[in-house]
Amino acid sequence: MAILGASSLHAGPVDSPGHAHQEKAQLVHEANHEVDHAWEIYHRAALGGTVASPALQAEIEQHLHEARTLVTQAQEAADRGEDRQVEDLVKQVRLHTTQAIKGSKEQKR
Repeated sequence: MAILGASSLHAGPVDSPGHAHQEKAQLVHEANHEVDHAWEIYHRAALGGTVASPALQAEIEQHLHEARTLVTQAQEAADRGEDRQVEDLVKQVRLHTTQAIKGSKEQKR
């Protein structure tokens, strides 16, 4: 118990420089969940045979792979403390996931 008490004494205030890093890490975490969600929607559409065309399927997969790569880059930027880069990469992730979800919901005609 004494060890736990001693370590809590060294904790900094909530608005310490590490707090900004935590915010960016949270952004990356959320972006990663968005990519996972987009993959789930795509998989349901693909397994259900409702993806509009093979060309659209390839386009969706490209968006999803690009989003996954961007999440990795955002995580690396967050680790380096490059806040602006994290924000830009997360925006790009969201664009790709939005396009993937939109394409996954497009029905065959």
